Amino acid sequence: MNTVVCSPSLAGIPTSQLPFFPPKPGRVPPTQGGVDMDGEQAIDDGSRREGMVESSPMNGPVCLFPDYSIQVSDSDVFFENQTAIALIHPFFIEEEKLFDSEGRRVATFYEVSSPRQLQLLQPVDKQPDNVIINLLDWQVIPAENIVAVFQSSQITVFAISKTPSEAQVFLEALEQGLGGIVLKVEDSTAVLELKDYFDQRNEDNNILSLTKATITQVHISGMGDRVSVDLCSLMRPGEGLLVGSFARGLFLVHSECLESNYIASRPFRVNAGPVHAYVAIPGGKTCYLSELNTGKEVIVVDQNGKQRTAIVGRVKIETRPLILVEAEEAENGTLYSVLLQNAETVALICPSQGSGFPKKAIHVTSLKVGDEILPMVQGGARHTGIEIQEFIVEK
Repeated sequence: MNTVVCSPSLAGIPTSQLPFFPPKPGRVPPTQGGVDMDGEQAIDDGSRREGMVESSPMNGPVCLFPDYSIQVSDSDVFFENQTAIALIHPFFIEEEKLFDSEGRRVATFYEVSSPRQLQLLQPVDKQPDNVIINLLDWQVIPAENIVAVFQSSQITVFAISKTPSEAQVFLEALEQGLGGIVLKVEDSTAVLELKDYFDQRNEDNNILSLTKATITQVHISGMGDRVSVDLCSLMRPGEGLLVGSFARGLFLVHSECLESNYIASRPFRVNAGPVHAYVAIPGGKTCYLSELNTGKEVIVVDQNGKQRTAIVGRVKIETRPLILVEAEEAENGTLYSVLLQNAETVALICPSQGSGFPKKAIHVTSLKVGDEILPMVQGGARHTGIEIQEFIVEK
């Protein structure tokens, strides 16, 4: 079994630099291992690693994996192929402690199987900078307690998990999460799945580029099946979902968080548009509104382009009157369109207009030619929601 130590900064590492592959027969010394990629490290928990071993000019064995060679020196190990090199620092486990190649203790292991053991786990000055815990019974509540206890400490707490879903529980405890994960898995699929999770978390820190566009047409279009998306998160004024008839230009549709004299505020809801429309989801992808269902993820975006991931709690599809909105991008004159329900609770987010109490959105029932809104412009060609490079005409 391979054991990988990682933290949220693992996001952004190219897949080609994650050389965890099913090995060939043979074996490598059992207590060595680890990968350091952009500062991240991995360790072996003492179980045997399979691999072909040969002599090496580096005075150590060369272990041959499919498409990879591993050169082992006294203190470092290198994964190498034609496109990437990953440096490995060996670690050694002895008496519930983790040591580096120079004999320095870098972490201490703790097993927690009872409330009493959890209470004894406290930050102390003599501890190393890293603590690795193995929660043998409950996971969610103990992880939350550990986050609370160690929040003001300089000690980084890692939790041992056997699946990416367990890792996600630890990394999201009390929103803040533990400092990192020790992932004990049988193959590389789980490592890459966890990397995808880190990439998505890192994506939330990216600011989307929204452009100004001017309304050129507002036209009542008749009846259609529109999708109302209820999220498991509350949205603030200025936030909504990116929706459009064409993937090349998605309109920022405001949530129903705005107060009204006629209907209660529903800050978890976006009256998003007809079933055919695209909606932005994590990973730079889109899907049809008709494909959303409970548990699926979408991205919530504000008028400054700041994004976050939210979970869909419920989707309602009902027949409602629709209104067609067309807008022209200011820079190159490209036209974009979206169909929305013709109702006072539906609004498009507009550009920020200075200090004071800036206007956040314009209701579609009040839209007029010349108003400015905020679409996101991107590539129009899609295959299963993934942007591709090909010739395409949409109208």
